[in-house]
Amino acid sequence: MGKVTGFMEIDRQEQKYQPASDRIRHFREFTIPLNDQDVTNQAARCMDCGIPFCHGPTGCPVNNQIPDWNDLVYQGDWDYALKNLHSTNNFPEFTGRICPAPCEEACTLNLEDIPVNIKSVEQAIADKGWEEGWIVPELSATKTGKAVAIIGSGPAGMAAAQQLARAGHTVHVYEREPKAGGLLRYGIPDFKMEKHYIDRRVKQMEAEGVTFHYGVNVGVTVALEELAERHDAVILCAGAERPRDPGVSGMELEGCHWAMPYLVQQNRRVGGEPEGDEAPIWAGGKHVVVIGGGDTASDCVGTAFRQGALSVTQLDIRPIPPLKEDKLAIWPYWPTKFRTSSSQAEGAEREFSAATLALVGEDGKVTGVKCARVDEKRRPIEGTEFILRADLVLAAIGFSGPLLETYIAEAGDKLELDGRTNVKANTDDYKTSLDKVYAAGDVRKGQSLVVWAIREGRQAARAVDEFLTGSTDLPR
Repeated sequence: MGKVTGFMEIDRQEQKYQPASDRIRHFREFTIPLNDQDVTNQAARCMDCGIPFCHGPTGCPVNNQIPDWNDLVYQGDWDYALKNLHSTNNFPEFTGRICPAPCEEACTLNLEDIPVNIKSVEQAIADKGWEEGWIVPELSATKTGKAVAIIGSGPAGMAAAQQLARAGHTVHVYEREPKAGGLLRYGIPDFKMEKHYIDRRVKQMEAEGVTFHYGVNVGVTVALEELAERHDAVILCAGAERPRDPGVSGMELEGCHWAMPYLVQQNRRVGGEPEGDEAPIWAGGKHVVVIGGGDTASDCVGTAFRQGALSVTQLDIRPIPPLKEDKLAIWPYWPTKFRTSSSQAEGAEREFSAATLALVGEDGKVTGVKCARVDEKRRPIEGTEFILRADLVLAAIGFSGPLLETYIAEAGDKLELDGRTNVKANTDDYKTSLDKVYAAGDVRKGQSLVVWAIREGRQAARAVDEFLTGSTDLPR
């Protein structure tokens, strides 16, 4: 815990943002970090709550020992706080920026709507570690002689690779894109997390012995079977990129796109990479409609404003949630309540209880989105139809699972999938139906959070280490 009476004496303080009028003019991060004293004060608010739900199954998926490092920051021992944080989370500077912080919802102080600002403390610990030079490569003293192939370099793949390299294995990461990071790099906008944070972790991992192979599309440019033959184990960490189809007519119209190609294009622009062969998707000077109410939809909203959209409207088929949850019925679990993201706060119009019926257009170009209000069962209500003007429509209603035309098609019936077309594997050993092939992250679990991907990568690494050597010291 922090200070015994800290939660009574110190108010919750959150990081501030640059004004919306300023931040929409660039793609850089716009959050203003707390200074060291403010971070220490927030850590001091961590109370002796008896059962710290923040790092249990209801709070942090990687089981961060939050009360411990809050107390260490309060005591001024930032170096040891970083060691504690790294013992459960390979990349706290990632999660400190983009995790939605279920730990704060599970905080005991959240019963009074004033949880400890855990996310800001986590980010501050990691950032100070880099500033002070405390984060350095950790080389294994011995080598096992075993080689592991990891397919995909998103957070699950990166976490698994780092753990296995530190256990003494030779690790090769195969990535389809020109740089590492997966959707952490290409899907999440720079205004939420700049990509130099990924680059320096890649350098650290390379110094630890991890080899990255870029431009390798497993199942297309190289066979999964070939990689399995060349390595002692393979971990699939290729993510779940197949977009969920809204099931409406008109997606073939010019100006209608899936969300992820739109976000990837812009991230390539910011990163100085070629945009690819696809025609540019640009919101500047257009009326934009985003279909979907999740994080990806919100990222589209913020990107559209930065490109100069005239207006952005976000459609959500769900009813508007309550402004405040029933704490005694829901806490410490993640509540459904009205939330406004920083991107939505930049000027988006939000339509709730709105079903998308069709995309309409003229001369092959989209001109609008036909919508209707829905009842409690999300069925369109006759007579409530309306049309929103649209020059650009972005479908962002989630992901259905991994891409099927790659290694999954290659393996055929030999690779078992679950009912949602994810690669089937349990959380005990992460084994798939293929010999010495494992799966972790979104490819196994389905679309989820970065923090869940890191957890699964770490746990799969432990399972593989035990498989290769007969025992393991890696944590779950």
